[in-house]
Parts: sequence; structure tokens; C-alpha cells
Amino acid sequence: MVGLIRGFNFMVLALLSLAYFYQIVYVFIRWFSKEKEFGAAKPRRYAVVISARNESAVLGELLESVRKQDYPSELLDVYVVADNCTDHTAQVARAHRAVVFERYDRVRVGKGHALNYLFSQIETLAGIETYDGYLVLDADNVLDENYVKEMNKVFARGYPVVTSYRNSKNYGSNWISAGYALWFLRESKYLNGARMQCGTSCAISGTGFLISSKIVRTNNGWKHHLLTEDIEFSVDSVIQGECIGYCEKAVLYDEQPLDFKTSWYQRLRWTKGFYQVFGKYSGALFRGIVKKHCFSCYDMMMTVAPGTMLTLLTLLGNGVFALAGMIVGRPEWTAVTLRAVGGNLFGIYLSLFFFGTVTTFSEWKQIHCGAGKKLFYMFTFPIFIFTYIPIAVAALFKKVTWVPIHHRIVKSVGQIRG
Repeated sequence: MVGLIRGFNFMVLALLSLAYFYQIVYVFIRWFSKEKEFGAAKPRRYAVVISARNESAVLGELLESVRKQDYPSELLDVYVVADNCTDHTAQVARAHRAVVFERYDRVRVGKGHALNYLFSQIETLAGIETYDGYLVLDADNVLDENYVKEMNKVFARGYPVVTSYRNSKNYGSNWISAGYALWFLRESKYLNGARMQCGTSCAISGTGFLISSKIVRTNNGWKHHLLTEDIEFSVDSVIQGECIGYCEKAVLYDEQPLDFKTSWYQRLRWTKGFYQVFGKYSGALFRGIVKKHCFSCYDMMMTVAPGTMLTLLTLLGNGVFALAGMIVGRPEWTAVTLRAVGGNLFGIYLSLFFFGTVTTFSEWKQIHCGAGKKLFYMFTFPIFIFTYIPIAVAALFKKVTWVPIHHRIVKSVGQIRG
């Protein structure tokens, strides 16, 4: 039995290492390959689309950052859907000269439904093809002044979807906000950045992406309504053969949760959404891997599935071993199980610490807080990721619905950079 316990845990750790080894390769690709350069491009006409629910506190700062873009203002229109709002979101949007639609639907809730409604209103008002593309933002975002100009450069190279560099308004607030922010920085630099270098598809991450009007037309608006509509859209795009681009020079800042309760419910929704995406699209991804030898399909499969699945398998298997040891009076079985689990967790901690450390030092100037906090949060980053373990278990059994996250941090780009 002792051999079985050790063998089981070694197998799980080996499978995790094999599944995600390519992401270590991605790090070295970013270190040793020259970043792609995109020259000036003819300005295209875009619409900024924002779904906002009770976001009157932060929406104005986003709209100001859009107004201050180094981009022809006549080629940039702003649309806001005030989605089931009970505050002054609509009034704030109108005061900043956005075109506003108010939506009230307590059945079809969530960002996906709100975006679909907004696209249908734009179709009626102006026509989807009036714009070359649509910039999808969240109300708590603020944009670097060159954001649209840089996104336009990549879009002009033929990418039907372009995602951007996701930074944080409040990296230094505490270990929770830093955990989120460091994950998104790593995702931008060492996942999407490496994918772009390799010519494989990137993935959008919640907010800050540009989608062509042709895709909006093909999809008849926004058709993705699972709990994580961003990764659903990314996976579906890859399955359809689209290649999502990445613009590292287009910098967006957004707000991260500060308390664990808010973080728990947000990440519970994300995890449940990943389960939904896996359930709906895993077959198509697997066929893309086997029949088309599509690396992007493999990459997306790794994004939505094995880490969580193997973690849950480890918990279940070791729980059985520990319980068996207690039932039959073999405490050494339980002791070996605990040592094996501890060893696995330590190995995972080191790998996460590696990614966090690499990202912290390479993005040092992009992280806007004190040096001491930057160093400290490298050590708490793996702990933040470990808190996904109980979330992953809860998401298996709990019914999860879309719940809005309230944002309160109002900062301009200049204030964030200090």
C-alpha cells in the first residue's frame, strides 16, 4: 500500500508537469526571442462597448481615459449598456457623451447577455458594419493613452480578435489583489506574449479586447453565455480556426478584489464556468488535437481542464488512502499519504513561485507599488493560487449564478503610475 500511495502521487505530479511543461518553454521563448513589432496603421473606425451594472463610481474615469486617447475622436464612438442598474450609471455615461441603452432583464443576467443586447441596439441604430471592430471593456477599466492606437496596429495585421496587456489599479493593496494582478501580468507576458511569438492563438481574459465586426455579424451578436464568457469565446474561436492576437503595448488597468469573501464568489463563478466550458467544448478541442494536430486546441484544453481535474483527483485519492489507514489501523499509511501530499504541494508551490518571481522581475516597472511589497507578494502568490483548491471542490456541488462585483477605486492612469 505504501508503494501504491507514493506511486499515485508521483503519477499525478508527473502528469501535471507534462501537461504544463510547455508553459515553462513559453517563459524562455519570451526571454530569448525578439518581440514582434507592428508599424503604424491606417486608423479604423471602432466602437467602445461597455456593460455596466451599478458602476457609477468608476465609469466616469474609464470614459475620460477613452476621451483622452491618442486616436482620431471621430473614429471612436462609445456605447454603454446600463444593465439592471439601480444607481446613476446611465446618467454618468450620458454626461460623458456615451450612447446609452438601459436594460432590465432579471432572467437573462450576466455580461454575455448584456453585450448581446448592446450589439442588437447598435445594429438597429447604426448597423454592425458601421464599425470595423468593437473594443470590449469593463466599467472599472482605465486605458493608457495609446491603447486604441496600439490595438489598431495589431488588428490591421489581420487578427480578427486582439487582446491587450492587463495591469492593475491596486496591485499593492494586499495579497489578494496582488495575487490576481500577478496572475494577469503573467498571463499577458508569458502566455499570450509567447503565443504571439509562436504564431499560435492567444486567449482573451475578461476584458480589454478588440473583436472584428465580421465576427459579431457571424455570431449574430454575442452568443456566449456561460459563466465565463471570455474563455468560452476564446475556446470557440480556436475551434472555429480563428487566431486571436495580442498587443503588449496596449495597456489596460482594472480593479482587483480586496477581501476574501468577494474573491471567493468571483472565483467560484470562474471555476464553475471553466467546468461548463470543458463540458461543452472538450470534445471539439480533443478532435482538434487528434485530427488537426492543432496546438491551440491543446493549449485551450490545458487552460480549462487538467490542473483542476488532477488536483481534485489527488484530493480524492489521498483522502481514500488516509481514511483506509485509519479504518484498518495502519497509521503509517496515513503518514505516508500526508508526506506525499506535502511533497506535491511543495513542488507546486515552487513552480508557482518561479512563475511569480519571473513575472515580478520582468514586469518590475509595470508593477506600481513599493519594492518591499513586490518582493513579499512573490511569496504569497502561490498561496493565493492554492486557495483555488477549496473553490474547485465547492464549484463541483454548488449552484453558481452570476453576481456583480462592486468597484470603488477611482484612479487615473497618472495616479496609478504615481
